[in-house]
Amino acid sequence: MTIKDIFDTMDYGAAPESSAEAMAWLADRGGIAGPFIDGTWGPLRDDITIINPATNERLAGLTKCTNTEIKEAVKAARRAQPKWEKQGGPARARVLYALARLIQKNSRLLAVMESLDNGKPIREARDIDIPLAARHFYYHAGLAQLLDEEQPDRQAIGVCGQIIPWNFPLLMLAWKIAPALAAGCTVVLKPAEYTSLSAMIFAELCQQAGVPKGVINIITGDGETGEALVNADVDKIAFTGSTAVGRRIRKATAGTGKALTLELGGKSPYIVFDDADIDSAVEGLVDAIWFNQGQVCCAGSRLIVQEGIAEDFYARLRRRMDGLRIGDPLDKSIDIGAIVDPVQLKTISDLVATNSAGDTYIAETPLPPKGNFYPPTLITGLHPADTLMQEEIFGPVLVATTFRTPAEAVEVANNTRYGLAASVWSENINLALDIAPKLAAGIVWVNGTNMMDAAAPFGGIRESGFGREGGWEGLTAYTKPNVKPKALKPIAPYSGNGAALGLDRTAKLYIGGKQARPDSGYSRAIYGPKGALLGQAPEANRKDLRNAVEAMNAAKGWSKTSGHLRAQILYYIGENLSARAAEFAARIKDMTGKSGTEEVDHAINTLFTFAAWADKYDGAARGVPFRGTALAMHEPVGNLAVFCESHWPLLSLVSPMAAAVSMGNRVTLMASEPFPLAATDFYQVLETSDVPAGVVNILTGTHADLAPQAAGHADIDAVWSFSPADISAVIEREAAGNLKRTWVNYGKDHAPGARDLLAQATEVKTVWIPYGE
Repeated sequence: MTIKDIFDTMDYGAAPESSAEAMAWLADRGGIAGPFIDGTWGPLRDDITIINPATNERLAGLTKCTNTEIKEAVKAARRAQPKWEKQGGPARARVLYALARLIQKNSRLLAVMESLDNGKPIREARDIDIPLAARHFYYHAGLAQLLDEEQPDRQAIGVCGQIIPWNFPLLMLAWKIAPALAAGCTVVLKPAEYTSLSAMIFAELCQQAGVPKGVINIITGDGETGEALVNADVDKIAFTGSTAVGRRIRKATAGTGKALTLELGGKSPYIVFDDADIDSAVEGLVDAIWFNQGQVCCAGSRLIVQEGIAEDFYARLRRRMDGLRIGDPLDKSIDIGAIVDPVQLKTISDLVATNSAGDTYIAETPLPPKGNFYPPTLITGLHPADTLMQEEIFGPVLVATTFRTPAEAVEVANNTRYGLAASVWSENINLALDIAPKLAAGIVWVNGTNMMDAAAPFGGIRESGFGREGGWEGLTAYTKPNVKPKALKPIAPYSGNGAALGLDRTAKLYIGGKQARPDSGYSRAIYGPKGALLGQAPEANRKDLRNAVEAMNAAKGWSKTSGHLRAQILYYIGENLSARAAEFAARIKDMTGKSGTEEVDHAINTLFTFAAWADKYDGAARGVPFRGTALAMHEPVGNLAVFCESHWPLLSLVSPMAAAVSMGNRVTLMASEPFPLAATDFYQVLETSDVPAGVVNILTGTHADLAPQAAGHADIDAVWSFSPADISAVIEREAAGNLKRTWVNYGKDHAPGARDLLAQATEVKTVWIPYGE
């Protein structure tokens, strides 16, 4: 194209970025990427071929690490970890700062390598990925500097296995490594087999930055390599990738004691109201779905547009699609690059080809003659239940439907098993801020999309995973309480044959605000230490649990109540328990043989403590480089199932209950197995304390029988276990079904404090709100 042609057509001329330096870097290292273990390079073997997605030609070779090499990497990390943590936050901060500076100094090499390796446009790698990667190291250098003073009661979790995807190779590396190092952990990181080259550059930068040997280890290979890392002797697994693999990792780590965070797939809604700035919303949508060829977990891949403007919006969007430029990723004038691999290209093509619903529009823009390219595609007129509205395509394909009312928009948006991100477009800020809290998503952008920063927590709910990356929340995921938990010894129930004293008090379950007989029809005799028959405790089964879940679902309005209202009810429970303190103390003594006075006092104080926290566990406005604010808000998790500790019949019930309901959750409590009668007395207090029906439900019975049912229930959002029963593994394994959050004790007494309970009782939703012209 000549200069005259450019002026005549107003088309962009070619603006190629040279790959010479990156290719020379590869050639100098034998053209093979391989492991970096204990500060040195391992053997380089040409086991796997890495291709250039834009040409399908060989780019480099890749070593597939052996099990021996993976074990060596973990051992190196294990040796280095105590000394690295002991150096202290300020010393770690200097290393992180040095890494940030080196990323900036080598930004051009890194950006070109990302484009060659991944197929993404050089503009995106240069202007978004690399600067944000450096930002993460700068930000976490600051957190490391402050950590010792701000969180003196926490310690590093240990050795972390980290597995990252191919869509943002260097950026995902930064998201994982920076907080781990800041917290005092050491890491073994496995990059994706398609895109390992920028990790190799980073390994060299680690040598230049003075990272101690063994602190950062990189192993290379395919899915089998990642599986071996999951099963290795590490203390935590942090995974970003597909929901299917995340589910397998949840099952594989169940019962091992390994901490786990998962950032998985998404099918994010992009909601456009009829008062939106349509041209701005169209331009935002280009970034939402065609950024990085749609290979983004939080891509706005599900367009939900108000019916009155739908046709106009679609028409403008089609015109904009036709103007998108597809081509060589190293050309700074193109908008869309190459799909990462022929396998992914086939997946996208097959999903679209097998769809027969709606109307499909393919952008009228030429494709390069070779390489893995796919045109921008829009499919309108779909039903919310259609396959492409539910399944993650992970490509440049946008699917669309319409809505009429704001309530319908929320219903359609939440009609997904995912919950990662969402965008809301409206010129009415009141409407936008009304919708944002109602969306089932970990991050919501108002009149924007794909905004990220190291200071703003990012992560999902539902089958988009659990845990947060960024901010203090992301750092805390690499730490643990600085305590040595004690093993909980199971308590065998007392036996006897004596008759009940006085008039029989028939204990029942408490479900939906009512006393309910157990579905099984069975009860268990509860004896005191001297063999006296104290009463009968009903044996709950899965039908009773199902009824409790239905009651929690019916009480969803509790999550919308104010913290002040929840505080008043908790205070009221405390008052009513105080009025019956002597009775409860006597009941505890009858069951355990020990004075219950102190336990009752502690339970009352706990109720008042969480009543105080109900309107004080605040979110925060994060300092992000953005003309606006990012609000990190605490939201209730939803329906919780809690298995109570056995030794403290009343306190073990009251403490998790108070924490859960103070934050707006609904809860079903499985009472102390050997001493359940304090729980069946306690619901009488609830009945007189204005607790709405279904907010608190109490079951008695065998924890081992109820645990798999609770963990596997699709309408339970989290399971906690403080039980001495051996149920932690089964809870984690069964929770893989809907990838619910779990908090289990592995049979040990962790004695969680109030803030630990509150953190587990909440999700962080980050809402990005622009302001100004």
